Amino acid sequence: MSFAPFLDNLPLQKSRLLQCFAGLIAPKSDTEFEALAQESRRLTLQNFGRTMRLFAPLYLSNECINNCRYCGFSRDNPILRVTLSLEQVVQEGRYLTKEGFRQVLLVAGEHPKLVSPTYLADCVRALAPNFSSIAIEVGPMERAEYAPIVEAGAEGLVVYQETYDRKIYAEMHTSGPKRDFGWRLDCAERGYEAGFRRLGIGALFGLAPWGQEAIALAAHVEYLLKRCWQAQITVSLPRLRPAAGEFQPAFSMTDRELAQLICAFRITFPQVGIVLSTREQAALRDVLASLGVTMMSAGSHTEPGGYTGQGSDDLHRTVRGRIVAPEFQEGEDAVATGQFEISDDRPAAKVAAVLRQRGFEPVWKDWDPALVVS
Repeated sequence: MSFAPFLDNLPLQKSRLLQCFAGLIAPKSDTEFEALAQESRRLTLQNFGRTMRLFAPLYLSNECINNCRYCGFSRDNPILRVTLSLEQVVQEGRYLTKEGFRQVLLVAGEHPKLVSPTYLADCVRALAPNFSSIAIEVGPMERAEYAPIVEAGAEGLVVYQETYDRKIYAEMHTSGPKRDFGWRLDCAERGYEAGFRRLGIGALFGLAPWGQEAIALAAHVEYLLKRCWQAQITVSLPRLRPAAGEFQPAFSMTDRELAQLICAFRITFPQVGIVLSTREQAALRDVLASLGVTMMSAGSHTEPGGYTGQGSDDLHRTVRGRIVAPEFQEGEDAVATGQFEISDDRPAAKVAAVLRQRGFEPVWKDWDPALVVS
């Protein structure tokens, strides 16, 4: 079974739930918008209480074999690249534990030789003693390739479809295995079958009209809740940020539209986690936290070695996929290139303090493998 037939049929037939969702994201007056916000707050408090789960991304590698027009890691971008060694990953992890984090997301570009299932399993195994929750966000794999990563201790899989519009997807992904739309679309189900207990999906807003993208993402959530019912589903709503390659998005999404979309997801899917990244500005994140968000990254870096400077001695530059020696321009830092620019650069402790001031309890740890009955 695949989500693809449901996606392709969306223009002609939507479930009753999706029809209600479409109504929620339609233009609203100020009074109607406030009513949405109040209902979203009520449902969030009812299902999650005044808690906010905090996590940090840990970038392992910015090597990639794909060409994606919007991504800083795109193969043909002449950026500084590195893949961290296992010891370097551990050093990055130690920094994050000192900052208070017990939940980490391992992120890497898609490069099967450098970021292999064995490498990922080794990273998870090395970090597991200090992190109760480890998720991965890497290139899609076969079910059998996910199995050793789950066995090593990873419990979450995150994979964004980027855009659910097939035509735009083909235009954005010009070469590499990521061109296979269907292979990526079914990734969450393969991960579920491999044993991941938490599945995160999302769309990258700015590639297609946001309303169209939102309905497709909601349809995917509805499908996964039925198909992968034993897993926790989370949804992310990132907006495009500046990155290497200077790609300019064709479609915009205002702050108000983002807030309305968060409310729509909360009202439609009361028990689904909603994730907010540091792509958004600090002031906006503080406001959105009270609308329906349940999980936030904090103090983030989007480059390998970004927390401690690990890997700086192993940097190289790529030019159209070819490795060349790094030549640093005057004033250029000897650090790997990040995937995108972050907007909220506050330290994790500051984010936690602001959450407390707004009546929330930051949660650094909410699950432990010891709770699983074998």
